Amino acid sequence: MTNPIKISAVSAIAIAMLATPAFAQTVKEDTDFDGVYVGGHFGYSAQSNDRGEGVVFDTNVDGEFGDGVFTTGGANAFAPGFCRGAALANNAGGGCRQDQNGIEYGIRIGADKRMGNFVVGALVEGSRSEAKDFATAFSTTPANYTFTRELDYAVSARARAGYTPGGGILFYATGGASYGRMENNFQTSNTANSFTPRNGKNWAWGWQAGGGVEAKIAQNMSIGLEYLYNTYTNDNYVVNVGPGTAPATNPFLLVSNQTDMRRSDPNFEFHSIRVTTAFRF
Repeated sequence: MTNPIKISAVSAIAIAMLATPAFAQTVKEDTDFDGVYVGGHFGYSAQSNDRGEGVVFDTNVDGEFGDGVFTTGGANAFAPGFCRGAALANNAGGGCRQDQNGIEYGIRIGADKRMGNFVVGALVEGSRSEAKDFATAFSTTPANYTFTRELDYAVSARARAGYTPGGGILFYATGGASYGRMENNFQTSNTANSFTPRNGKNWAWGWQAGGGVEAKIAQNMSIGLEYLYNTYTNDNYVVNVGPGTAPATNPFLLVSNQTDMRRSDPNFEFHSIRVTTAFRF
């Protein structure tokens, strides 16, 4: 099925490029993309394929994740394995639904300096993405254990450098640092043990890189299409598994009467396709 957001983005750029010549008499080409601007974006967040992602365990709670969880008979309690999504049933045979992509939006303020046909600049941006990243473990009980994370909002600072062939249209590359507020959640069908999450909401550092095209449609206004790769390191969300009503023979309790568990992949990654707009002073 064709994505309506992508169609809108391409249409916006096409309109901008067709409209640019109409403003050629009113836009001063030697001052295009020069000075301070404010603007925003609206687009779509599509997640990367989290190959091999699962859940890791620390059965003696020494801070080192990589322990196995075994039954009293020595069998792997998580033999059914893991999936890169949210569980649809208690057992692995029920499958998982994939990570949830979603819209994103934000505002920005920046400044550019035009030097001949070259442009350099910097911007600060506040944004939000509604994409959600899942990882699930299945135990032999059977039971499922699903981790969810999403980016509440982020503040980013990026540099950009580009080329404008005579003014009117700017082709650019951009990249920089980002600081995001992550929200983590946990769900399980296990009703015997107790589960205590730590650091559900926390800040995470990351970075962004990409590029785009921006076209003038008026003296002080431009619209564009932008792509960004985003990644944030979020590795301090831990769920502590305690006794609850489970017996002492429970696999989570055999080593130290508790177990810590977390996602195996600390990185939250996604791709952004955005329609942008800017108003220059």
